[in-house]
Amino acid sequence: MSGTLLDELYKEIILDHYRQPRNKGELVNSTCSANGANPLCGDEIQLQVTLVDNVIEQIAFTGAGCSISQAASSMMTEFVQGRPISEALVGVLSFQEMMTSGVPSEVDGFDDIDALMGVAKFPARVKCASLSWKTLEQALDGNSTATTE
Repeated sequence: MSGTLLDELYKEIILDHYRQPRNKGELVNSTCSANGANPLCGDEIQLQVTLVDNVIEQIAFTGAGCSISQAASSMMTEFVQGRPISEALVGVLSFQEMMTSGVPSEVDGFDDIDALMGVAKFPARVKCASLSWKTLEQALDGNSTATTE
């Protein structure tokens, strides 16, 4: 697939997650949560997680922000739902590595998430893409606020 076609496919994946975000809403009985903000851009996310036996049974987010932050939040929730905490945290590390290296992740299930790889070329936007992942890490660590400054 040529670079231009791949770029277009990635744009479509990002726009699809932005226009039809997965797991957007609130959970009634979450077991942990965190709020995240990117004060430089104005992105905000509230993340709620229901853990059962160290597995992310349910996850949902609310908030507002640019298309990158909202699409990344949607993709992140799809990736981690149903996974053990340990696998979710590997996803957090892999995403951060992808954002700093610009190289697709080797993690199984990162298919749509790899569409965000191009964000690595724009350092200011990396914070937008990383916000939901950092907020997840905070929620799982039991903290309540994450920022990407």
